[in-house]
Amino acid sequence: MISRETIDEIRSRLDIVDVVGDFVTLKRSGQNYKALSPFSNEKTASFYVVPSKGIFKDFSSGKGGDAITFVMEHEGMSYVETLRYLAKRYSIDLKEDHQRSAEEQSQYTERDSLYGLMNYAKDQFKDLLFNTDDGRGIGLSYFRERGFNDRTIEKFELGYTLDAWDHLSKKALGIGYTEDLLAKAGLIVKRDDGRFYDRFRGRVIFPVHNLSGKVIAFGARILTKDKDQPKYINSPETDIYHKSHVLYGMYQAKNAIRREDFCYIVEGYTDVISMHQAGIDNVVASSGTAFTEEQIKLIRRFTENVTVMFDGDAAGIKAALRGIDLVLKGGLNVRVVLLPDGDDPDSFSRKMGTTELKQYLKDHAKDFISFKIDLLAQESGHDPIRRAEAIREIVTSISHIPDPIKRSVYIQETSTLLKMQEDVLQTELNKITLTERQKTAPAEKGRNRNMPGPPPDDAPPVFVPGEDEPVSTRSIAAKIERQERESVRLLLCYPEEAFEPDVRVIDYMVAELEDVEFDNYIYKEIFTAFLDNYRNGVVIDQMHFMEHGSMDIKSIVAELTTRRYEASKGWSAEKIHFPEEKEIVHDAVYSCIIRLKYYKVQGMMEGKLQEMKQATTPEEEEEHFTIFIQLKGAEQELAAILGIVVSK
Repeated sequence: MISRETIDEIRSRLDIVDVVGDFVTLKRSGQNYKALSPFSNEKTASFYVVPSKGIFKDFSSGKGGDAITFVMEHEGMSYVETLRYLAKRYSIDLKEDHQRSAEEQSQYTERDSLYGLMNYAKDQFKDLLFNTDDGRGIGLSYFRERGFNDRTIEKFELGYTLDAWDHLSKKALGIGYTEDLLAKAGLIVKRDDGRFYDRFRGRVIFPVHNLSGKVIAFGARILTKDKDQPKYINSPETDIYHKSHVLYGMYQAKNAIRREDFCYIVEGYTDVISMHQAGIDNVVASSGTAFTEEQIKLIRRFTENVTVMFDGDAAGIKAALRGIDLVLKGGLNVRVVLLPDGDDPDSFSRKMGTTELKQYLKDHAKDFISFKIDLLAQESGHDPIRRAEAIREIVTSISHIPDPIKRSVYIQETSTLLKMQEDVLQTELNKITLTERQKTAPAEKGRNRNMPGPPPDDAPPVFVPGEDEPVSTRSIAAKIERQERESVRLLLCYPEEAFEPDVRVIDYMVAELEDVEFDNYIYKEIFTAFLDNYRNGVVIDQMHFMEHGSMDIKSIVAELTTRRYEASKGWSAEKIHFPEEKEIVHDAVYSCIIRLKYYKVQGMMEGKLQEMKQATTPEEEEEHFTIFIQLKGAEQELAAILGIVVSK
């Protein structure tokens, strides 16, 4: 559908650091970039972006590929939808070869259709807000009363729905969307009798965006005082919307959060929008629900520092406090701002100018421990029992912090503020920590809890210094696969490097391995691609696989060509030289080829031994034995080259 010319232009304009940086905060590490994995909940960065190669590799989840693959994996988009997103991002005009045929239309994925339908609904709601009497008189008037200008309304793509049972669904059905898709998008509600009606009617609309800016859900507020209707209704969970994974306003706030290196957390839609209107963009909302691990992980992609804004009323404070322990557990640094009694971020930001508001937030931000101590001290008064419980609650919050140094600092701070002995607080912290570990640890009777158990059957090989092979498996098949992997890695990294004068690495490896059958299907597919193109006079590189390979191929190629560790520059300063692999590529390639052949011969010998055992006649047994002896001779020759002693 999308022309080859357009695809080539998109690829030529892509900057992988730029694309990935929309979703993850990248930090430079040598010539590359690192970040916490956006695909798994990890504490130590193992996500790498290699700008010179245009690839990423996530060692935590195993995912890898180019910028297009990243967006597909992260956003759950199809290839075509990803190209459309990137074309829009880089202001590239899409050129299509032809309109979709019926067959092509059927291949257009349901997720793509859901995104398209939600975007259509958003456009309809925006049009109703500005171009209907009810929209202007009710919806737009409400937003104006809130102080939202046209720029803010457009920024958050606010809208309005008419108070009609089927206005949206009738229009959507009229242009080809189906009743089933409307239901799956959460835009209609089906009755038991089979009839249906629009979910959102007579309300102002707040679209919810994912990180790439696509609308995935809606929140809607009623403006009448109808007691039979809830004040807010929201989209249900769908294939593209999972409430626990989303923070309202993150799409609009992510760049400001990265720039400021901290994030304000508020409660509702209008709180976020009013703060943006007041010139504070690094703010997101939990949408009135308790924080989840997925939402905390989402924030950590952009910053580790959050400031929670509490409403001035006691109920608001208690509600927000419940989520702080989970935020601490997620490794975030938490500060708190308490607004004046009777105010929330929406009302308070509308009372003050931008400069005054920023200064207030700066002056009144407290460390969460100081805030919690002040709050609990007020509640407990002079009651010693309640005071003891309050202290235990504070120490419990500290116990959730994963960093032991931060825990120690907070214990010291608490000791000073409460005028209590530090060792008493530390003892209580140890008790709480031990109790939590016992709750989560599996029951292990009859053995020391600190002794590691046997590895699972599917555990990866464990390498021990000084050992040549993995401890967890000594099988010939595992050794062969390791050498196949290394062969492919060298071919991907150094195909045109000089192996010898006038002989490139690819020349030597093709000549030596052309008749070798690879066992691992992925390594076989990669080597076969090199071989086929080489025979046609073309030397491909890793980008060939990024453009033409499967998701598995892209992931493996990214992994094999990404260097996870680099020698410290301090060694160079001390004039200690570490040779680059490129400098010793001849030895690396030669050794790899010999080892692969050595293990292949051993594998063939094991096969012949099995065939001898299964032989039914002396002649058949002798035939296998003769071949076995020949293989044994080859094994000894290869072992001599490698310096390995084998039995005769």
